[in-house]
Amino acid sequence: MNFRFATPDQTEQWNQLILSNPDQGNVFQGAEFAEQKKMGGWTPRYIVADTIAITALEKSVPLLGKLWYLPKGPGINTVRELDDLLGDLSAFAKQNGVFAVKIEPELLDSDETRADFIKLGLVKVTPVQPNFSTVKLDISSDMDSVMASLNQKGRHAIKRAERDGVTTQLVETTDENCERMYKLLADTARGSFRIRKYDYYRTFWQRYAALGQGQLFFAYVDNQIVAGAYAVVFGSKSTYKDGASIRERTVYGASHLLQWRVIEWAKQNGSVVHDFCGSPPAKDIKNPQHPHYGIGRFKTSFTKEVTDYIGAWDVVINPSAYKLWRKFGERLVVRLHNKRHHENWY
Repeated sequence: MNFRFATPDQTEQWNQLILSNPDQGNVFQGAEFAEQKKMGGWTPRYIVADTIAITALEKSVPLLGKLWYLPKGPGINTVRELDDLLGDLSAFAKQNGVFAVKIEPELLDSDETRADFIKLGLVKVTPVQPNFSTVKLDISSDMDSVMASLNQKGRHAIKRAERDGVTTQLVETTDENCERMYKLLADTARGSFRIRKYDYYRTFWQRYAALGQGQLFFAYVDNQIVAGAYAVVFGSKSTYKDGASIRERTVYGASHLLQWRVIEWAKQNGSVVHDFCGSPPAKDIKNPQHPHYGIGRFKTSFTKEVTDYIGAWDVVINPSAYKLWRKFGERLVVRLHNKRHHENWY
């Protein structure tokens, strides 16, 4: 395959190129996400391999070289398609001083696929994006049919919230509303998971809203915000990017009703598949000891099926540099970054 950096004209049309990939595109490979990651010190590299568009995020690691990270990419559908591009990708990366390429293709997890990846010389690593296991809802039919397809628990929660007076609103991403959403998110995350600094979220929410791709939602009880959500539509797919709610829930189902409003909005904006963006893997979805058990219960109240992807794998370009990276380099870089910036390196 012919690997090269995109021309300025292609970069201007990057989202259209991503949406033309075999996997029909992913918001985490889009131009806006790449630009957003500049806030974390990443440099976007827009790469074209024949007809496949590849978004690579680049960071330099002292003494080792450059690391490329392909969030939810490359946009292929089969192991064969991945095999076809790996050799030329490795050569192109080596030419550009890269010691490893981290990939996250959306291929379904299986023993066979994992064995194929190992045969290709790939190294299994910790996933970066949250939806390596996720819950997805088909919203291609009319909304009455979508509602009928939901699990009984989800339908009941939505109807009960409506009956008990929960209201919802699509709101603008003003600084004030972003601050409200971030406070909810910080309260939800406390003691459970790490979030980034406020400016990262505000910039993300406002960036996508300005393009008409993102929307902020609030749910209210007695005029008080009890839940918030932020969703993005990219091509025919929508993603429940961020969600939060108050800890003391006075009315059951507020978050369910809010998510239904998200689904309605996504459908109106061209989505046919809604990704709830992260859950415990299928084998742990009913395990109350899993740290994200509650998140999984909420999302599977809409649809029971959990999709497990193959996750993240490293393509080794420079074996000696990569050995140092795995042995202590990555841990050291991540620890120093966390200590200095109080957020994830990735």
